[in-house]
Amino acid sequence: MSHPQPGALVDGFVLGEMLHKGGMALIHKVDYADGRAAPFPMVMKVPRMTVGDGAENIVSFEVEHQMMQALSGPHVPRLVAAGDLSVLPYLVMEYVAGQTLDHWLDQVIGGQPLVPQQLAQLGAAVAVAAHAMHQQNAVHLDLKPANVLIRDDGSAVLLDFGLSFHAHYPDLLAEEMRQAVGSPAYMSPEQVVGVRGDPRSDVFAIGVMLYELATGELPFGAPSGQSGLRQRLWMDPQPPRARRPTLPGWLQEVILRCLEPAAADRYPSAAHLAFDLTHPDQIQITERGKRLKGTGFRTHFKRWVRAAGQQYQPSPLPARQISEVPILMVAVPHHDVSDATLFSLRQAVDRSLGIRPGARLAVVTVLSPSAASNSDASRSETTLHRSMLSMLKNWAQGLRLEGRQVSYHVLEDSDPADAIVRYAEANAVTMIVMGAATHGLQLQRFVATVPIKVAMRAPCTVILVKQTMPFAQLG
Repeated sequence: MSHPQPGALVDGFVLGEMLHKGGMALIHKVDYADGRAAPFPMVMKVPRMTVGDGAENIVSFEVEHQMMQALSGPHVPRLVAAGDLSVLPYLVMEYVAGQTLDHWLDQVIGGQPLVPQQLAQLGAAVAVAAHAMHQQNAVHLDLKPANVLIRDDGSAVLLDFGLSFHAHYPDLLAEEMRQAVGSPAYMSPEQVVGVRGDPRSDVFAIGVMLYELATGELPFGAPSGQSGLRQRLWMDPQPPRARRPTLPGWLQEVILRCLEPAAADRYPSAAHLAFDLTHPDQIQITERGKRLKGTGFRTHFKRWVRAAGQQYQPSPLPARQISEVPILMVAVPHHDVSDATLFSLRQAVDRSLGIRPGARLAVVTVLSPSAASNSDASRSETTLHRSMLSMLKNWAQGLRLEGRQVSYHVLEDSDPADAIVRYAEANAVTMIVMGAATHGLQLQRFVATVPIKVAMRAPCTVILVKQTMPFAQLG
């Protein structure tokens, strides 16, 4: 089948210049043939279907059409139209301006390393986009630099869903293909053995991209055979700091955690990964972050034995998986608060964590900018922040936090409700726990309290905790 050329009319669209010629598809600029203005710039993607092109091209096209109808939000292009498979298959979609991660990778390979903060920002943007996809019960499964576009505002848009998985649709690739499907350099261990649908596969791919952007090298090379791919079921890469000694330990900690052979040892969700990359000062550096040599033969042998006898099972719904590992936020007041309120708040958080074993906790308080003083050293901004962090850690001492990831944050804002809501939005918080208003119901009819404002505007569940501590316990 011949491909349409620039100037051709296709189902009410007129083709413009070719923007990309890939191994599986061609991409053209496109406009409406009748001259009417489009709501946004558009492109047409046409799969390659000439003699010699594999059947996987048309299967991937069907998958991408299916995915783009199911996905929505700012991290995926908007779908406009699709062509008939029996005549001319095509997809018309939104053209998103920006640079793919290949732009930054070329800089690194050219001898211009990225600073850790920029690496963290890029990685966090990709993780946020992947998490939004996982919330819609979809997994990308082909994340690589060419398939991630960064807008001018720093947000990420994911591209090319031809190898993706959606829990609510038939998995055409699994039905048609018998071998592992994906880009070999970025495939997760579970993809190698045919498991599709685990969101932690995308976490692994983000780890590969971070490793590549940090060092200019691929962590596992680019194996082409099945035996080379299977090695990542038990082997881990050379630590990034062995290739680039100036990398901070926290960044290596993040990268190597993403690249763990067993999915259970990685970040449990892309939201957890984005959280760490957004708050690197809160990352707990373990032996992973300090390592300068790869793990030894004994560890690899144990993993090899485990991989040889492991029975892989179909993944549960992606949205269900990530719902079991939420990010909980507790807003702790620091003035005009009673012991009873703090006790009740601690009890409520403890109960919430107790029924969510995979949850991580963010302990937050909001400090007014006017609280600091430039003339009084005891009220300097640094002193107040340290005091607030100490207060938060003391408050959390009564919680059962063994084995959990916990972080402490002091926000500055004259509007506490706005600060709490913005923090929840920026960090994919699943639940906010905070004290209920102590004012009477009559007053709340005229004055919106901080808890009421948060409950009305928050993008997640809000639990308002009333004082329940018996008076006798106050002593």
